[in-house]
Formats: sequence, structure tokens, C-alpha cells
Amino acid sequence: MQQYPLTLDKFIDHAAKWHGARTVATASRGAVQRRAGYGELRTRSNRLSGALIGLGLGVGDRVGTLAWNTQHHLELYYATMNAGLVCHTLNPRLTPAHLSAMINEAADRVLAIAANLTPMLPDLLLLCPTIERVIVLDEAVDPSIADRCLVPVEDLDALIEAHGETVQWGQFDETSAAGLCFTSGTTGKPKGVVFTHRSNYLHTLMSIQPDAYCLSAKDTILVAIPMFHANAWGLPFSAPAVGASLVLPGRELDGASLASLIRTENVTIACGVQTVWIGLLDHLDSTGGDVPSLERVVIGGSKCPDALLRRMEERLGVRVQTSWGMTEMSPLGTVDSIQFPPASERSSGRPPMGVDLKLTDADGVTLDQQRGVVGHLKVKGPSVIDRYFKSAESALDAEGYFDTGDLAMIDDSGALTICGRSKDLIKSGGEWINPTEIEAIIGRDPRVGQVAVIGKPHPKWGERPVLVVELRQGEADDAHGFVDALRGKVADWWLPDEVVQLPAMPLAATGKIDKVRLRADYETGELDRYVTTRP
Repeated sequence: MQQYPLTLDKFIDHAAKWHGARTVATASRGAVQRRAGYGELRTRSNRLSGALIGLGLGVGDRVGTLAWNTQHHLELYYATMNAGLVCHTLNPRLTPAHLSAMINEAADRVLAIAANLTPMLPDLLLLCPTIERVIVLDEAVDPSIADRCLVPVEDLDALIEAHGETVQWGQFDETSAAGLCFTSGTTGKPKGVVFTHRSNYLHTLMSIQPDAYCLSAKDTILVAIPMFHANAWGLPFSAPAVGASLVLPGRELDGASLASLIRTENVTIACGVQTVWIGLLDHLDSTGGDVPSLERVVIGGSKCPDALLRRMEERLGVRVQTSWGMTEMSPLGTVDSIQFPPASERSSGRPPMGVDLKLTDADGVTLDQQRGVVGHLKVKGPSVIDRYFKSAESALDAEGYFDTGDLAMIDDSGALTICGRSKDLIKSGGEWINPTEIEAIIGRDPRVGQVAVIGKPHPKWGERPVLVVELRQGEADDAHGFVDALRGKVADWWLPDEVVQLPAMPLAATGKIDKVRLRADYETGELDRYVTTRP
């Protein structure tokens, strides 16, 4: 057989040659501002690779990106990775102190930044001595900002025009690093995860399977997952791999902008976390109208309440595919297949070929029974982390499995249900309370938008549960009603001591509920004014 290195240039080369007319559309405030076919995108990205190499960058050097979902950001993906550079995606919503810590740990040499984020540049660069040059994306450079920076600043289009050169891609081993992403830090200090060409290539083949995302050239995919986290679920690779068109919404993910894009671009598949779709639903409910082209919504992040799933499918007329994954898995772990009717109690689906799961006890011993019991979830596969960035220690057990930190159950059909984070368990009076079970029950209430349960310190019991809810627009609080809904479904000593009604749930960059912040805000008294009548 031929030697065929599994490098990511193969995907954009394939799209340019066989699906050149399919497009990547970039929008702002719900209106498309820029559109390019895969052929044009491939040419621009390749010339950008030549420009980056001309700046003195070599295989393994890291380029930071501080940007939204746009064509320019996508071009940076292809230009860096396909030249053997490492694309280090950074979360624009973090503070300069947090960003500089990651940039310095990665030793990024170049920083590519969205034009509307450049006001932070002068202060950020003072904290980042490794940065040698800045590339501004999406718009021209603001001279008043560039003049205050310590390093050269130029815009991407000008860089390609002045220094772009055609180069040969893929001149490195398939195990070379392609991307770097730090975990969201919702359960501790962020850690770096390095994706290789091989791992991303195989992840792409896993994700497009019929029982996974089931993508094809007929699809137009709205990417409402940030490209700065976990490769936007791999869609920048899987879409060109099958020849699907991409719609990149830019910074705005409000309901009005997304509804406009879905209609004008005839989007068939939309991908994002539940908070995005709450905004879309609220917009459609308040203004009327629908999104007739939309066939499926792939949802991830934290577990989606059943009431929201039903609302999405009924109001949007779509099939919702629930999924579960982690940055450390590139990120796909399991996904609900459209080949089967949706279950009344939605699981996170089954693992595609290339992902293996096992359940262990708290000491890491594999459970004899792997079906119908709750255990600690471990995973294995070619797109699962081996060790964290700059760590000498393996992150795997003796059998090569990675500990996800999740509690889970696998049913007889192989479908996975996440039963909570092991760190989120509440120990009250020496016994464990599982917040996820309480959240699932309250999440069935159609008045509830989002729900979380956290533990509060208690002098007698150690910890006691606190129920935190974000209600849908126009709904009134009902502390007693929520607790009554739990009676008979959980043990009496599981019933929350307090109910907190927040106007908006704190979220991490990935859209998951930020329980670390919730706990901190509760302990400092920040949530006191939102505590409703104690049951």
C-alpha cells in the first residue's frame, strides 16, 4: 500500500479539488460579509503559509489566535497547521492576565487577533515577551493602536498580498502537533491539550460517520461553537472533508442573528451549546417565523434539560442530536444517532468507531458489570489525550484509558448517560448526593431554562445542596414548587435547603454552566439577593 501520511492538508485539498463551488460564509450581526469557495480558501491559506514561513517560523513553532468564527480565522487554521506550525487557539473572553499565562506557557511567536479585540493589544503585549509580530484579522489595522504596540502589526490581507508565497504542505510526520487548546478551567487550572495531525484526521473520520454527525456535501453547517475551543468540534476539518458549506457567524450568537443566517443561507445543520438555542427559541417566540431549512441541531456542553430538548424539536421542527465529549478527546466522545428514534429520556448517545469506554470504581478498578450501573468513566482512542502539554507524566491508566472525571452509566444498547462530575458530588452526613439527578428532574419543568445544583458548607452535615435555576422569560419563581417536584423522586435528605433564581447562569467559554464560579459567588454572598423563600 502507498505511504499516505494522515495530515490535515488532505481535507482542504480534497474540498478545493472536488467541492470547489461550496462556500465558507462569514457573517456579522446576522448578515454575510464575506464568502469564499474552497478553491479560493485553499489558495489564500497556502499563500499565508508561505508568508508565515517567510517571517522565519518553522515546524513546531506556535501561532496564537485570539479570534471569532470567521474566514480569516479558518485561513489561519489551515495556513499554520498545514505548514507544520501549531495553531494555539485562545479564548477572547479571558482577561489579559489569563491570556498572557497561556501565551507564555506556549511560547507563541506570533499572535493573530480579531480587529475588534485589538484595543487590548498594547496592555497584553507588555505581558507576552515571546510575541514577535501581530496579525490583525477581519479588518484593516487601526494605526492608533498599532503605534502603541511593541512589535510589528499588520493585517492578514496585506500580509498575504505583500509576502504570500505558494508552498508545499504536509512536509512533516503525521504525529506532529497541529493545534493547542487549553481546557476551560471550570473544575481547576486550565491545562494544555495538544492535537496532532493524525489525531485530528482520525477524529474527522469518526465524526462524519452516519451514526455520528452524519455529514455530507448536501449540508450547510452553521458553526455556533467557538473555533477557539476544541477545534469547534472538528467542523473546520469535517466540513471540507465531505464538501459541506460552512456558515461562520462571527462574534454575534444572539437569536436574531442566527435566525437570519439560518434562513438566508439555508442552513441544514446547526451546532452549538444549549444557551445558543435558548436565544434562538426566545427570538422566534417573540417575533414569529421559523427556520424551515434546518433539519438537525447538534448540541453539546452540559447536559440539556429534557424540557428544552422537547421545546427545540417542537418549535424548530428539527431532530436534536445530544452529544458528549471533552477537549481531551478532540472532543467527540458519544453522539445520539439519527438512525434511531429519540428516546423519551435522552442519553448522550453511543461512541463512534474509534472511541472506547469503560467504567471503574473510585479506585480505578474496572467494574465487572459494565451495563446498567454507575461508575467512573474512562476513555481510549486515537484522538484521546496521552498527556497534557509540557507534562512528563502520562494521563493514562495501566490499560491506556484516560479518566474523564465523569460519573456515567451505559445502558444495554450501549448509550451513555453522564451522571455528573465526580468532583461535583455533595457529601451530606457521610452520604453522597448526586446533583445531576436533581438537575434532570427540575430540567423537565418547561418553565426552567437552565438548572444547576451546588453544595454549600454546613456545620452539622458537612455539605447541603442548593438548587440554582434560570427561568424562561416571563416565568415567576416558585421555590416550594421546585422542591415539591423532587419529593418522592429523590430521598428527602437530598431536597435542597435553598433555591436561588438567577437572571442569567454563569457560563464558561464552552457554554457549560460554570459551577466553580457559582460556588465562589455563593460563598462570598454574591447570590444572597437571588435566594428565594427557603423551602
